[in-house]
Amino acid sequence: MMQKFGYKSSMAVPKIEKVIINTGIGRAMTQKTSQEQKGLIERFSQDLALISGQKPSICQAKQSISAFKVREGMPLGLKVTLRGERMYDFLARLIVIALPRSRDFRGIEPGAVDLKGNLTIGIKEHIVFPEISAENVKQIFGLEVTVVTTARTKEEGLELLRLLGFPLKYKK
Repeated sequence: MMQKFGYKSSMAVPKIEKVIINTGIGRAMTQKTSQEQKGLIERFSQDLALISGQKPSICQAKQSISAFKVREGMPLGLKVTLRGERMYDFLARLIVIALPRSRDFRGIEPGAVDLKGNLTIGIKEHIVFPEISAENVKQIFGLEVTVVTTARTKEEGLELLRLLGFPLKYKK
């Protein structure tokens, strides 16, 4: 990358800063009693902790929105921010195991990388990760994985991800 983009120092080469994993639980929470909601949050939280290796934090609604049947303080999602060794362990499992196990996976579109070189992908079923036993899962949920890089442009981000082994699609 130093030669391709003309970096003068190895410290200028882009790297992965953090990985954010989140899931929305708002839709699953509707029409449930408070006891069922607590159990559902606990199950989702356990599964996300198994996948990431870190306890997720609960994101709550900041204000009430009646059109969406959302009340202030209601739990809407779970998120985990990974850095360091856990981040690299998760990325290795994502690239080598989870993405190839995803249904109809043909590679990551270059459009999934934004103008700052960050990658955001959606995973429809969390059971593609090897830590989750499909027999014990009562409700399947999707995940959003954001890989935040220090790249300054989309081209730098795509090159970094390609060199790290992400299965990117290329236009012919």
